[in-house]
Amino acid sequence: MSRSLRAFLLAAALSPAILAGVAHAAEVVAVDAPAADADDLEGVVVTGAKTRTSAVTGLDMSLRETPQSVSIIDQSLIRDFALTNVNEVLLSATGVNVEKVETDRTYYNSRGFDISNFQADGVGLPLIWGIQFGELDTVLFDRVEIVRGANSMMTGTGNPSATVNYVRKRPTAEFQASAALQYGSWDSKRLEADVSGPLNESGTLRGRLIYANEDRDSYLDHYKVNRNVYGALLAWDVTDNTTATFGWSMQDNRASGVLWGALPLTYGDGTLINYDVSASTSADWTYWDVRDQTGFAELEHRFDNGWRVKAIATAKRFEEHAKLLYAYTLEDGVDPDTGLGVYGSSGVYPSIYESYTLDTYASGPFTAFGREHQLVVGGQISRSEGFEYEDFSGDTIVYAPVTSWGSTQPAQPTYPGAYLAANETNKLARFYAATHLSVTDQLKLVAGFNALKLKAYGFSYGADMVRDESKVSPYLGAVYELNKNVSLYASYTDIFNPQSEVDFGNQKLAAVHGKSYEAGVKSEWLDGRLYVTAAVFKAVQNGLAAYAGTFEDGDDGKVGGSYYTAQDTESKGYEIEVSGRITDNWRVGAGWTDLEIEDRDSGADARVFLPRKTLKASTTYSLPSLRNLKLGAAVRWQDEIHLEDFSVTQDAYAVVDLMAGIDVTDKIRATLNVRNVGDEKYLNSLMWNQAYYAAPRSASVRLDYRF
Repeated sequence: MSRSLRAFLLAAALSPAILAGVAHAAEVVAVDAPAADADDLEGVVVTGAKTRTSAVTGLDMSLRETPQSVSIIDQSLIRDFALTNVNEVLLSATGVNVEKVETDRTYYNSRGFDISNFQADGVGLPLIWGIQFGELDTVLFDRVEIVRGANSMMTGTGNPSATVNYVRKRPTAEFQASAALQYGSWDSKRLEADVSGPLNESGTLRGRLIYANEDRDSYLDHYKVNRNVYGALLAWDVTDNTTATFGWSMQDNRASGVLWGALPLTYGDGTLINYDVSASTSADWTYWDVRDQTGFAELEHRFDNGWRVKAIATAKRFEEHAKLLYAYTLEDGVDPDTGLGVYGSSGVYPSIYESYTLDTYASGPFTAFGREHQLVVGGQISRSEGFEYEDFSGDTIVYAPVTSWGSTQPAQPTYPGAYLAANETNKLARFYAATHLSVTDQLKLVAGFNALKLKAYGFSYGADMVRDESKVSPYLGAVYELNKNVSLYASYTDIFNPQSEVDFGNQKLAAVHGKSYEAGVKSEWLDGRLYVTAAVFKAVQNGLAAYAGTFEDGDDGKVGGSYYTAQDTESKGYEIEVSGRITDNWRVGAGWTDLEIEDRDSGADARVFLPRKTLKASTTYSLPSLRNLKLGAAVRWQDEIHLEDFSVTQDAYAVVDLMAGIDVTDKIRATLNVRNVGDEKYLNSLMWNQAYYAAPRSASVRLDYRF
């Protein structure tokens, strides 16, 4: 690390004057207490020493005690900026990139690598192929925690990128109810309802019902979405020390006019094609319907000596039915004179995926050498299986000239009948343990390990999915408290990730193995109102899948599917993050990421579709005397990115959002949000050799009613 970088990190961590300047542009990431809704904590500031999480090691530790970078997107930020889906939430998170490669299929990455680990209340929530299908609604969640870096303790497998933990809303001890209406650009309509409280006089039985519907058109030609979300939870205090909780949720996402793949970006002579922002290769007859259901049962017993035992059983069923249209070009590409040369293929894809997980653990204090420490011991078993059918049309679809897209669309082809294209089963068993050792009043150590065994069998579009692998991953961390304001920390873990990606011969790539290092500073200022962290990190992964192209007619793999090569990759960089309040009414936060990603063999830049520098920032200011008027702004900036062959470059850009909210009555609050105020035109992602444009300027108005 250079001398200037060391000086910058030290100054950012230790100087309140610099912090106040940085915070002027800020992003809120860790403020509200875990157990309560944001509205119940108006004016309360929760920072690193108060906010707690168990998402890193399973041990309940404050953010100051945790030897890893953790950000929290809370209910206040979600509500202020109308972040109604997880894509919008993660776009605001420090160090996280959202790769919108298609309308209904999204990848996420952090610190140079794909995010493959997602959890609900700390328990794995598997994504098929590491992809989010449709937009996951936020109405079911109280907050979203992002643990950056490797997280082998709580996930077993994955990349040294990040783990995203969705913390569910729970039944409340006091009655509360709310409803919301929202209307916005492109005839976007949204309804929310949430009611919670005790179901008997003693309050030992509590329930919560949640519902949301979103119906909208789009700035994109043909695209429409209708989404229904349901949630039901029941909590029962069996005894004073034992609580059973049951929950079920379903998201039914129905989208038409969807993108499968995206826009060809260049003519055959290499010049860029100038599309309208609304351009799409889709047609009205395409659709991508996803129904995602999750049920869980949780039993927790709390002993009088501070120990507790918890068991969580989770079942998930994912049903998908899609009729898709993929656009491609031949070797000559798109003719620059006629605009012709784009062809299409189409398939129908019904599929069902099911997973079952049982996670149990015990945690609590113990005494040794005259000091109190913490210990967690747990285990998990899971099984998932999936069936995907393909009904692929043999018809070749010919597109009209690219200059006429929007006024024309391809005709629907015929389909011969479905066959079973993929059938895969995965079994995982793991055991983990970790301890939080209080060596001195200032020095705390965290040590643990995760041991797992993974078995898989089946096939996917001709590729053999059989594997049998075992791995033990250690976790080591240390936190040293310099004074009441500042702590230093460091951590190390290794991790491995079985890969589902295939090479050009449609053969599955071997598992990727990696190591992750992190060190940094965590601090609190302004009487604990402002939380500041700075971290340096390094991660190495051997055999990582690197995108190499897309299968076409005649290749060994699924047409429209991606193939990859194995690459040894290194990522290193630093992050700075600020969150909290400058005053009681001025809430701020900011996150800056700067990294390098290289091919370890050649030293050349790798994964050049990822930005090297990003800024995520937001701020709000409240005026209680003016009917709780709140004004806010958010900005996202990233530097330039490229296609892997550098044939297309997306220049650096910034997107600014504005919000304003006011109490219309004691029970009704109105909020206005304007996104992309500058109407910036930019491509969502260059992860693939196709892309589409992000949304232009838009606006929405929301009315919240609290009973």
